[in-house]
Amino acid sequence: MAPTLLVLEDDEGIRTSLCLALEGEGYDTVGFGLAEDALAELPRLRVDLMLVDLMLGEMDGFTFIREVRQSSDVPIIVVSARDDTHDIVAALESGADDYVTKPFQVKEVSARLRALRRRPPTVARTAEAEISVLDSANGPLVLDWGAGVVRRDRDEVHVTSTEFRLLCELNQPPGRVLSREVLLHRVWDRDYFGDERIVDVHIRRLRTKIEVDPGNPELLVTVRGLGYRFDQR
Repeated sequence: MAPTLLVLEDDEGIRTSLCLALEGEGYDTVGFGLAEDALAELPRLRVDLMLVDLMLGEMDGFTFIREVRQSSDVPIIVVSARDDTHDIVAALESGADDYVTKPFQVKEVSARLRALRRRPPTVARTAEAEISVLDSANGPLVLDWGAGVVRRDRDEVHVTSTEFRLLCELNQPPGRVLSREVLLHRVWDRDYFGDERIVDVHIRRLRTKIEVDPGNPELLVTVRGLGYRFDQR
């Protein structure tokens, strides 16, 4: 079954062209011009991925993404003509997984979509390998590889699929330092040295979810000049 892609773009011409082009790439597309309409229809749609513009109507793309993230971890790519650093970081901190600036090539967007649909890194299919437990001052943090979820004790910690892949990469094995370039390639499937801000923003978001004190992280540790390390404590 073809994956369903929601395209939220207020320019009808761009929206139609993008939907047609991505249908040629193997997606079933559903397009919306207003964020309010897209939110109203989401409960009845089985959406696998989203492309979201930022400059919309009364509800902008930032607000739409935050609303979606209240209940869904569906991969979201922002496509926008706004290329200011503040806008890019704000979109990622709202919950977007990736950011593409206009104008863009459809093949590039398709490649980004494929990368976000990749499954988390695989490990040996044994009961021991499917669950990784990290101790912390706030109780054990459990990465359930098989289910693709994170739990603090028995409570599930809501993370996006991209955040989960990031945790998995940093946890193979824990204690190893990975550079931003390596994480960008492994998690976002970039074959070039792309914008490393996307890694930094996702690390910050993860810290707010799994650290006792995000300002003084004990699990997701920055190694100055080298990258990030996932410590077990």
